Amino acid sequence: MAKRIETVGLKAWFGAFLVLDGISLTIEAKQVTALIGPSGCGKSTFIRTLNRLHEVVPKARTEGTILLDGLDIHDPAVDPTALRRDVGMVFQRPNPFPTMSIRDNVGAGLRLNGVRKRGDLDDAVERSLRLAGLWDEVSNRLGRPGASLSGGQQQRLCIARAVAVEPDVLLMDEPCSALDPISTLAIEDLIVELKDQYTIVVVTHNMQQAARVSDVTAFFNIGGAGQPGRLVEVGRTSKMFTNPDDPSTEAYITGRFG
Repeated sequence: MAKRIETVGLKAWFGAFLVLDGISLTIEAKQVTALIGPSGCGKSTFIRTLNRLHEVVPKARTEGTILLDGLDIHDPAVDPTALRRDVGMVFQRPNPFPTMSIRDNVGAGLRLNGVRKRGDLDDAVERSLRLAGLWDEVSNRLGRPGASLSGGQQQRLCIARAVAVEPDVLLMDEPCSALDPISTLAIEDLIVELKDQYTIVVVTHNMQQAARVSDVTAFFNIGGAGQPGRLVEVGRTSKMFTNPDDPSTEAYITGRFG
């Protein structure tokens, strides 16, 4: 079930370096929220805080509150591994498990969750590959290595793997940056289709992509070299791309800086 995310006064550090400063942002369920902004403004760090991947980095830490449908994800009762099943992640470069088959790539998370019956696994694999728009292309070669697929197919395989465990939120960190235009279009179409079931957050440097796929856009920026990222403004994508409130948002979107 898609869930709402809310961050309140979120700060993030790598060691002594403050990367994000006071991010308060609400991400609504069953919408696509695009995060845009220049390199180094903390967009990728921000989404990695949402499933506590940030804290895996040595000496990385956060302050502030992150709520998943009202539940504080830093509550001691929250298991980070379980959280990462509920808040899935698709990375910039496709990362299928190279020694695993297509079938086993999709089913890996399910097996970790205790699903053992072959019939249940097969049904979930087919459902997930259909959701990812990949079933028709791979149904007759599920036993082949995931790494044998093209780059765009590998990224859709990674999306299938993420949705197989039925997460509440899907985080995507520049999921199309390593893909050709045709594969990019396939991923964009998939993002729009998946929002009916998931809360989706997409980091992108592609302004046209943000405009095409997102309902809401959040613009992050930095005040200057060595300064932390901050949230400048957030709003409906249609407004952000035609009549933003902050001049720096308009400058970035129109390519005058960044």
